[in-house]
Amino acid sequence: MLVSLKWLRDYVDYGEKSVEEMSTLLTKLGLEVDGVEYIAKEKSENIVAGYVKESEQHPNADKLSLCQVDVGEEEDLQIICGAPNVAKGQKVVVAKPGAVLPGNFKIKKVKLRGIESNGMICSLQELSVDEKFVAPEFAEGIVVLPEDTEIGSSVEALLNLDDVVLDIDLTPNRADALNMLGVAYDVSTMVNSPVKYPNINLNRIDESAKDYINVSVAEESLAPYYGAMIIKNVKIAPSPIWMQNRLLAAGIRPINNVVDITNYVLIEYGQPLHAFDYDLLGSKEIVVRRAKKDEVIKTLDGKERVMNEEHMLITNGKEPIAIAGVMGGADSEVNDETTTILLESAYFDRNVIRKTVNHTGLRSEASNRFEKGVDPSRVQAAGDRAAALLTEYANGDVLKDTITYDKLDLSEAELMLNTEKLNSRLGTEISNTEIEEILTKLGFKYTATGDDYTVSIPTRRLDVVIFEDMVEEIARIYGYDNIPYTLPANASKPGRLSDAQLLKRQIEKYLESAGLTETITYSLVNKKQTETLLSPEVRAAEYIPVPLAMPLSEDHHYLRLSQLPELLNRLTHNVARKQADVALYETGSIFLNKEKDIHTQPEEQTRVSGALTGMWVNHKWQSEQKVVDFYLVKGIIEGLANYLSINIEFKQAVIEDMHPGRAATLHVNGDLIGFLGQVHPSLAKEKDLKETFVFDLNLSYLLENKRPELLYTPIPKYPSILRDIAIVVDESVQAGDIQRTIKDVGDSLVKQVEAFDVYTGEGLEANEKSIAFNLHYQDPEKTLTDAEVDASFEKVIEAVKTNHKAKVRS
Repeated sequence: MLVSLKWLRDYVDYGEKSVEEMSTLLTKLGLEVDGVEYIAKEKSENIVAGYVKESEQHPNADKLSLCQVDVGEEEDLQIICGAPNVAKGQKVVVAKPGAVLPGNFKIKKVKLRGIESNGMICSLQELSVDEKFVAPEFAEGIVVLPEDTEIGSSVEALLNLDDVVLDIDLTPNRADALNMLGVAYDVSTMVNSPVKYPNINLNRIDESAKDYINVSVAEESLAPYYGAMIIKNVKIAPSPIWMQNRLLAAGIRPINNVVDITNYVLIEYGQPLHAFDYDLLGSKEIVVRRAKKDEVIKTLDGKERVMNEEHMLITNGKEPIAIAGVMGGADSEVNDETTTILLESAYFDRNVIRKTVNHTGLRSEASNRFEKGVDPSRVQAAGDRAAALLTEYANGDVLKDTITYDKLDLSEAELMLNTEKLNSRLGTEISNTEIEEILTKLGFKYTATGDDYTVSIPTRRLDVVIFEDMVEEIARIYGYDNIPYTLPANASKPGRLSDAQLLKRQIEKYLESAGLTETITYSLVNKKQTETLLSPEVRAAEYIPVPLAMPLSEDHHYLRLSQLPELLNRLTHNVARKQADVALYETGSIFLNKEKDIHTQPEEQTRVSGALTGMWVNHKWQSEQKVVDFYLVKGIIEGLANYLSINIEFKQAVIEDMHPGRAATLHVNGDLIGFLGQVHPSLAKEKDLKETFVFDLNLSYLLENKRPELLYTPIPKYPSILRDIAIVVDESVQAGDIQRTIKDVGDSLVKQVEAFDVYTGEGLEANEKSIAFNLHYQDPEKTLTDAEVDASFEKVIEAVKTNHKAKVRS
């Protein structure tokens, strides 16, 4: 909801409160202010209304006009203007010599093409007004002021340059605040100023609307109230500039005086209205009924909509002329030739409106309010307000008698409130006197018997239906800041993170320190994504993707079995926007199910996944570059294993959707917990990605098998000894297997084993390879002797020869 502070002052006097104070006040009331926008981004000085007495073409320039402008002073100003729409007889915005425009642009007397110009005729853009606050007719060229504008007067208020718009983020239950009066009610509770309703001065002519229209409703539940007013002799024209400015501030584009007035009352009262061209109705009857199966109506946007029995139509007794509460029909649209209108003010069933919106995809300011619920007590008043404005600004004559179908229940609901129970819920000591003051401020009538209150809920507050709603109302007006910062009396100890939650955060912290960025992707995916990049243990279990009973789209039809497909989509999104070097990770749930029954609750398994592409290091000055590759990702996982004090074993594997020679499965204590490697080139190409690497681990497993308590290891006092060994083996033998053999045989003296070279070629058979390892010997208790190291080294050599049929080169 966009709230103009200047417009809001029409309904409640909030004194001299600043924009910041109003933002804070509304946010504390639960109407959270998401943003603040100034109509004019910068202030202008010495800007007045002027009258163009003469306008001629500049003698030395085809696109310039030489104007004589009266600004209410003794002498007229000669101003050269380049706007295409400047003309004699207009009232315009003038920056006189000495004026200061936004950007500290000072207006001086200058010569343009040899002729003196004393000032400037301004457009709204030159006054730093954002494009979205500029009416379409003034989007190009200067702004033309109303004829009754006083010459020489300041234009700041007229053009709304002094206004500020607050963007309020409403929770779905606060439909009552989707209008200016609703916001005013909340503000009034904090500033102790009453809400002022608009003064409706409606004069009707003697002619009766009964001779023009009859209203009927097929089902009372569809529209318990429908009111139709006939307004003749309407003159279609632009709405007043002040009204256009207010609508623009509310995010609504002005169209003409009739449509603008219905939209103005919509924002003011929260009651949607619709104007039909009476002469295009084709009958003297309005019938509200359900649509027939496959019934077609052409709406205002020019599209044909196919309806069904769950939807509601406004008809002329034969054919549909509007989709009730959503959009009018093209055949009865108000146009420049319209002289008589039928003004509709109705109360429609919000469930039917919601079904219609979901079916048609049409969502408007009107349907948004009908869906959430409008105040039944304002329906007729809003129609009268719009009719009064139409007589004033569209020259309309309102016929007597509003033709209505009226079965609307205007009774107020009642709730019971008890002081002790209220304070027990809030942990407060609010007195009866304070409760009564708050209820009075809210406009809630009540009767009291001791600590017990019977509270009548105004019809505008459809969100207050249970005791807890009343507690919330009392709390927000009492002030959340005034509620004590204490634990509940029965709380034994403060809460804390569980071991699993703490470990999960530590894993996320490690990945971020390693250089990855956290992301959150959709848990709902399409059918293809439920079969892509599954971890081998998940694929082997043959889980059935869980579908939604009522999916919003095919792209969000199933619960995911892997986080990686959506992570690849995020890489594609970034790469398409020239962000080629991206490293993302996500910790989230996948959903495992073996039952075909969609109502069976799936098992949630937490996993940590990552996707990387592009450059990992790119220091151009040092000529240092490192592209993301398999070993980089493997190193990140090894670092995580060290961080968690667990031993992760890597085994080469062929995995579906992965590069056949650059993928490995991950094992802990013999259990398969995930995989890593390069995405298959064909899949990467499909996603418009270069070489891309991923990893996926079963985080639930790691959390359940949490790391042991961290132990302090003293820094070694004694020197280490390094030995190298080159081993010739069959090309099918994996370096990791040899590495494990060396560690096992080397006993506690071999602290680290690293493969640092692989050689094939001259001197070796075609099916052979040579792998060189570096062995790091160290004893924390003493200095090792050469004899001790030699003995261990010989045992390593013999074990490698025996276990892997190897030959030692050195």
